[in-house]
Amino acid sequence: MPRLLVISLNYRTPEMTLRSARAALHEMAGLEAELIIVDNDSADGSFETMQAGLAEPWAQGAPIRLIRSDRNGGFGAGNNVGIRAGWSDGSRPDYIFLLNSDAFPGPGSLRRLLDHLETHPKAGFAGSHIHGEDGTPHISAFRFPSILSEFEGAARFGPISRALRAYKVPLDQPETMRRVDWLAGASLMMRQDVLDRIGLFDETFFLYFEETELCLRAARAGYQTHYVKDSAVAHIGSVSTGMKRWQRIPGFWLDSRWHYFSKSHGRGYAAMATLAHVAGGLLWRARRVIQRKPAADPAHFLRDMVIHDLRALMPGAARPTASRSEIKAE
Repeated sequence: MPRLLVISLNYRTPEMTLRSARAALHEMAGLEAELIIVDNDSADGSFETMQAGLAEPWAQGAPIRLIRSDRNGGFGAGNNVGIRAGWSDGSRPDYIFLLNSDAFPGPGSLRRLLDHLETHPKAGFAGSHIHGEDGTPHISAFRFPSILSEFEGAARFGPISRALRAYKVPLDQPETMRRVDWLAGASLMMRQDVLDRIGLFDETFFLYFEETELCLRAARAGYQTHYVKDSAVAHIGSVSTGMKRWQRIPGFWLDSRWHYFSKSHGRGYAAMATLAHVAGGLLWRARRVIQRKPAADPAHFLRDMVIHDLRALMPGAARPTASRSEIKAE
């Protein structure tokens, strides 16, 4: 039986993380699987709270470990801590499964992902159908970002979106299993062999774009990413990040966006992507004035993006650092 290592990353949500871990353990039954909870340097008593929780009867004798990261390097870095920890006996697993601390696997969800990867050797990664606790589907399957997708997404204009529908980043909700470019990391299973070949998460990303870039590296190495509809996982979303409450776009999001484009396609392409986003954004803002539409971006979004990316382009300038105190990040 293939061996599966499940990783749950906690940042200041210990009760939620324990609830997610309990659901994961239920779905791990009958599998050769272990669960690692990584506390991402919460420094708020989360580690101790989870230690106490794992002393309760439901966790006794279960294949579960709690480890602590000595720094909060973001989502990718925290998951890398768990991946590097490996199996409890020091050996390597066959598969890695990332499960957000606010995500709860449905019946058979882990087994279906595992079976899918076992029977689809060209697939390096496989992810679940993500839905809210009320059953509402979440957008979790995507195309890779591009210059044209930046223009389309910023313009928010029906005729443009229809003309560029082949470049839209969010995919319509898939009705069956299908190949996609990348998947959200809330419920993502990966072959250890693929990670051995392409490397782990790029820890330059603090938050956002890290799974996009990892899936792109896998695709360039010849591995596919599959959306598996019959693996269902409930996800609350934005519990640690607070994204839904952003008043201003955080510096680390701008860092991650720039790093994705410049690393994956070059600095010139990154600059063109920003120009395309600005052009689309100005078109949207003109329509807002004429049609009296409400704001759809955080305050000063375009200005912040332009200033950030101009600084990133300056010869000899240091790469802008993320304003990480603005958010609680996994």
